[in-house]
Amino acid sequence: MPGVFDRKRRRAIVRKISEDYEDALSTYFGTKSPDSVAAKDQHRGYVDALRSCGVEVEILDALEGHPDCCFVEDTAIVFEDAVVICNPGHASRAGEVNSIAERLSNDFKIQRMPPDAMMDGGDVIYTGSKILIGLSTRTNAMGAEFLSKFAAERNISTQIIEVPKTTLHLTTVCSVPRDGTIIAAEGHLRPDQLESFDEVIWVPAEEAYAANTIAFEDGRIIISDGFPITIERIRKAGFEPILIAMSEIMQADGSLTCLSLFIG
Repeated sequence: MPGVFDRKRRRAIVRKISEDYEDALSTYFGTKSPDSVAAKDQHRGYVDALRSCGVEVEILDALEGHPDCCFVEDTAIVFEDAVVICNPGHASRAGEVNSIAERLSNDFKIQRMPPDAMMDGGDVIYTGSKILIGLSTRTNAMGAEFLSKFAAERNISTQIIEVPKTTLHLTTVCSVPRDGTIIAAEGHLRPDQLESFDEVIWVPAEEAYAANTIAFEDGRIIISDGFPITIERIRKAGFEPILIAMSEIMQADGSLTCLSLFIG
C-alpha cells in the first residue's frame, strides 16, 4: 500500500472545491452554510502544506453538480497492486466514483465493490500492520466484509470498529500517526476498542475534530489549527505539528484526510 502504509506519502490526488460547495452535506460539525470562496483558500493552504512535506500533489478539477467532490478519500481504497472503488454511503455522492476510477486505472488494477456493499473511504485507516474498518452510517457490514476479504488475499489483517452515531466516519475521530500509536477523541471511541495500540493520545471531546491528522515518517504531522490542548499533547508525544486552517472544510463535515487520496 504505497504512501499510506509506510507514511512516505510521496504522491497524492486532491480535487478542487466545487462551485456549489455551499450545498455539501453537513450534519456533525457545521454551524453555518459552507463558504466556497473561503474553502478554496483553505484548500490551497492544504495543498501547500502537503507539498511542504515533500508530497507531489495532483489537483483534479471539481465535478459539476457534486458539492462534496473535494472529499476524494471516500471514493477509493488504495492497495499496492489495486484500488477498491467504493460505493459511497450517501446516494448524492455516487456520481463521484467513476471519475476517480478512470484516473486511477492509469496506475492500478480497479476492483469494484458489489452493489449491496456500502463503504466510504473515511471509514478505513491503515495502521502500519493492519487495517481498521469502521461500521458507520456510511459503511455497512457487506462493505466491511468485502474489504476484509480483499485485504486477506494480500496477507493484511483487519479490525472492525463500531463507529458511534456521534460521528460521521472512523477517520473523523482518530488517526494513526506512527506504528503502535493512535490519536483518538474522547467521548467517541472507547479504550477497549484500541487495545491493540501501544500508545493512545486522547483528544478532549471538545477538540474531537483535531483527532484527524496526516503524519509523515520524519515526525511531521499536519493538524487543524485552533485546538491547543491536542496540539500540545501531540507535540509532547514527539511530533512536529504543522498547523493549517480548516474551519470552512469543517463546515461540510470534512477533515484533513478527507481531502486527499495517497497513491504512492
